[in-house]
Amino acid sequence: METDVQVSQLEQALLRQAESLAREALKNAEAARGRILAETEEHIKLREEREILSAKAEAERTVRRRLQAAETKRAAEFDRLRWVLTEAVLSQVQNALQALVQDMDRYKPVLAGMLAEAARQLPPGDLVAEVNALDYERLKPVWEEFAAAAAPGRRVELSALSHPSVGGILVRLADHRARVDQTFEARQERLRDQMAQVVMERLFASAPDLGTLVHG
Repeated sequence: METDVQVSQLEQALLRQAESLAREALKNAEAARGRILAETEEHIKLREEREILSAKAEAERTVRRRLQAAETKRAAEFDRLRWVLTEAVLSQVQNALQALVQDMDRYKPVLAGMLAEAARQLPPGDLVAEVNALDYERLKPVWEEFAAAAAPGRRVELSALSHPSVGGILVRLADHRARVDQTFEARQERLRDQMAQVVMERLFASAPDLGTLVHG
């Protein structure tokens, strides 16, 4: 009988120990489960953040590429507009100059003014005035009187240009040390640069946001 009691007590003790171990194991399992869930949640959160950052970076790269493409396209369009407008103005100037050349009553005073201005700009010394072949033939008979009136005190020789020209005059020192090119071609080339600048200023003044886009 005593033996049965001892066995029963031993069984109860083992049962209590087993229950204690089970509770401890369950507690440890719950703790491990919590850590795993927390680590998993953190991992998912970090992954989501990385994906969001990656998507944001890719979106920013896409926007930059599109902006750059738009800027390049807009810059090309403004260059084309500048060229078209500049050429349109120069074409009108060219027509006006050709009409001027045909009217000697208006053209001769223009040439005289060009010669006078060149004589003032160039240093002392004999001068050579070069004009196109047509103007050479028209001015040759009256050159001495013409030159004396336009550039008094300066000896000026008349010569024909070596290249084609619509009109105007190129004045240089006889020894080639300096010159003033007032041929219509040279004046138009200088005007081209000025017109291109003016056109761009006008275009950007009317569309400042586009100007910022092109140059920003």
